[in-house]
Amino acid sequence: MITFSNVSLIYPNSTQAVVENLSFTIAEGEFVLVMGPTGVGKSSLLRLINGLVPHHTGGILAGDVSVDGISTRNVKPGGLAHLVGFVGQNPLNGFVTDIVEEELAFGMETLNLAPDVMRKRVEEVLDLLSLAHLRQRSIATLSGGEQQRVAIGSALVMHPKVLVLDEPTSALDPIAAEEVLSILHRLVHDLSLTVVIAEHKLERVIQFADRVIYILGNGLVHIGTPAEILKTSQIAPPIVHLARALNLPDVALTVRDMRRMSAPLRDRLSKIPQPIPPVVNSTEGIVHVAGVWLAYGNKSALRDISLTIHRGEIVAVMGRNGAGKSSLLRSIVGVLEVERGKISLLGKDPHTLRGRERTQLAGFIPQEPSDILYGQSVSQECAQADRDNHVDPGETLALLQKLVPGISPTTHPRDLSEGQRLALALSVVLSAHPELLVLDEPTRGLDYSSKNSLTTILKSVASENRAVILATHDVELVAQVATRVIFIADGEIVADGSTVDVLLSSPAFAPQVAKVMSPAPYLTVKDIVDAMRNSP
Repeated sequence: MITFSNVSLIYPNSTQAVVENLSFTIAEGEFVLVMGPTGVGKSSLLRLINGLVPHHTGGILAGDVSVDGISTRNVKPGGLAHLVGFVGQNPLNGFVTDIVEEELAFGMETLNLAPDVMRKRVEEVLDLLSLAHLRQRSIATLSGGEQQRVAIGSALVMHPKVLVLDEPTSALDPIAAEEVLSILHRLVHDLSLTVVIAEHKLERVIQFADRVIYILGNGLVHIGTPAEILKTSQIAPPIVHLARALNLPDVALTVRDMRRMSAPLRDRLSKIPQPIPPVVNSTEGIVHVAGVWLAYGNKSALRDISLTIHRGEIVAVMGRNGAGKSSLLRSIVGVLEVERGKISLLGKDPHTLRGRERTQLAGFIPQEPSDILYGQSVSQECAQADRDNHVDPGETLALLQKLVPGISPTTHPRDLSEGQRLALALSVVLSAHPELLVLDEPTRGLDYSSKNSLTTILKSVASENRAVILATHDVELVAQVATRVIFIADGEIVADGSTVDVLLSSPAFAPQVAKVMSPAPYLTVKDIVDAMRNSP
């Protein structure tokens, strides 16, 4: 179905090839995962499949890429629309209309399909992706995860033979992500749909993949089965790192397999005292939220929310897509004005803060990092942040290189990958040393190494007697970094407690290690290694 023949790709002003002399074939009905570090070229490889690279992005391409016998050299991406459905990292960039139902129908209208065919397909996709209750909603009012499902639906409704997805679950809660991936898996097996997917959250997708394309950088690519690739790959889900820590002979791709392989370990750990979660001793509150209500038109986003965030805390706000997480964060930093109730940020109303006073008290990174980036290059963005935040020249760029090494200072922010853009925005905000750091989905586009760097930075912020609030669906990040979890459903707080208590009470939101070790309260590989080291 898809054939790469001696393909090499390099971008102008770049010293390294994205891929070099790459040849492989993807058969009809195959589920292929593309993995690799942040910014290594996964999105570029996906865009080669429908001709977006190099027709729209530029670059020097050697070799040939063909889909169902059609060479991408000979047709523009529009000429492959009937064959290849594409879902990008940022769904908003691909939307054309304002209403969900109209967006689903738009692609079919361009192909001049009959109205009755369009109506039938729209209804099928609305049911398939649980979008029926959103059909008349404005896309601008949807959460990031809901927008992502609409984007996937817009591709599926065209009935393509090949579906290419770039980070499709990055903004989805664990339950929605599992549903979407299960649907794709079923379409692969029932309809022989060919799926090529790039994803950083391997713990979600690896069990569905037939093969893995592992891009290492410098033009190097490894291709093999998931078991073959993960046996030596440094990029791997938690259960693979757990198998390595336990010196097991094989790697497990599913929680079920890992539970079977680690049964002796569970017996051993059950005989030693259980770990005690760390407690933040600070009693000084940075944020006080009292009886807050917020609505968008007739839809309530927040209902009587009350909470306090203390110094030294790293608080994760979790919940389903559309639960109200982003609305809560935007209200806390003053981007949204609440209808009723009161929010206090170190004794001040955040909605009245301006300029440097705002950046010193609260640093906010929205779901779309580009919203706070306006420089013409990475170096210009970092230099401006140094001046605005009154810090030593080069401090912002040094933060960026620590988080995601190797980014060229001359690159325009729009030419960065999603993960690199997020790292740049984070560096700009962090250089102001705000008392409160607020992040909305901070791991979109970040690989495991970059997430570990982010974890170190967030813990450093909390250790300086500041506070961090992050809204995220990344349960593995929460298990590593959060001291407290607030769970929101339909605009209301339904759980507020220690990370161990809240995550273990919800099987869907529990991290992989917790599922393997259940019922023992271990969340990360480090927890288990420490317990084994301290066991008699």
